[in-house]
Amino acid sequence: MKKIILLFAVIAIVSCKSEGPKDYVTLAGKLKTPGIEKLTVQGRGFTKEILVNSDGTFSDTLKVTDGVHAISNEEDRVTLYLKNGYDLNMEFKGERLSDGVIYKGEGAGTNNFMENKRGFYMSDNANPKSYFTLDKAAFDAKLAAAKLELQGYKDQAKDLDSIIISMDARNDEMFFGYIESNYEAMHETLTRLGKGKASPVFTDYENFKGGKTSLSDLKGKFVYIDVWATWCAPCKAEIPFLKALEKEYEGKNLQIVSISVDKPEAYETWKKMVAAEQLGGMQLYADNNFESQFILDYGINAIPRFILIDAAGNIVDADVLRPSDPKLKELFTELGI
Repeated sequence: MKKIILLFAVIAIVSCKSEGPKDYVTLAGKLKTPGIEKLTVQGRGFTKEILVNSDGTFSDTLKVTDGVHAISNEEDRVTLYLKNGYDLNMEFKGERLSDGVIYKGEGAGTNNFMENKRGFYMSDNANPKSYFTLDKAAFDAKLAAAKLELQGYKDQAKDLDSIIISMDARNDEMFFGYIESNYEAMHETLTRLGKGKASPVFTDYENFKGGKTSLSDLKGKFVYIDVWATWCAPCKAEIPFLKALEKEYEGKNLQIVSISVDKPEAYETWKKMVAAEQLGGMQLYADNNFESQFILDYGINAIPRFILIDAAGNIVDADVLRPSDPKLKELFTELGI
């Protein structure tokens, strides 16, 4: 009898040892949006589709290379950190994945930390303008509060993966380094270009449709200015949104103006692109690219840059939202456009 018991004990020990640590990720959750049939998980050299049940639940195993991945439903996505051995359950906060996730299970500490950081960097706390417009005392206070908030996320995170610790430190260093090193110059610029101040002007810029145009010609309408160039990929990415905006606000008290800061050698490229892409609004060519006085007066050293001026020629926002941002139309509504 003792031998039989001993044999079962040996089998049990061998069985336990044979399981070992999992070399795959288990990922499960329940979507709040009906009708989604699959989700896509993508990472470095990795793509897998996860089928979603009719009740919104999903569960699958994935063998991954440890690192940051994205789980998406078409354009709606959220990032997460996957490591073989993780057993994650995703609790979605809203109908969209990007509304946020609460993680439970093995690996939840690292992923909830990433979610907290994502929330911070999608909030006004990550908008440099929200720091640059403040006086020095308020700036120092906001900066200290932001650093304290981020440190709190790190302090409360359990089993935070070392790769994420390293990436996070670099990201924060770059962000706060930019804020602190540019505060004085940007504060002066934004104070000078504050809401209600008279806008700097441009005079006699070449109009693609013929003749010359000055800012003074546009008084009586709100003017939404897009400063761009043909070589600028982020600028070109805004073109479809700019076209849609123009169509939606046609006949309203808004003039959309695109000002190219292309250099003389790209002048013909500008003309060809405007024609080929059938760019609408008012297409102007700055008189001296980035050295144009209007560009210098607005302190523009990176594009795309969008500016909103009211019907009287005063600044509404010297660095306003891009056309791809849905909140821009909310601003237009507030202004009665």
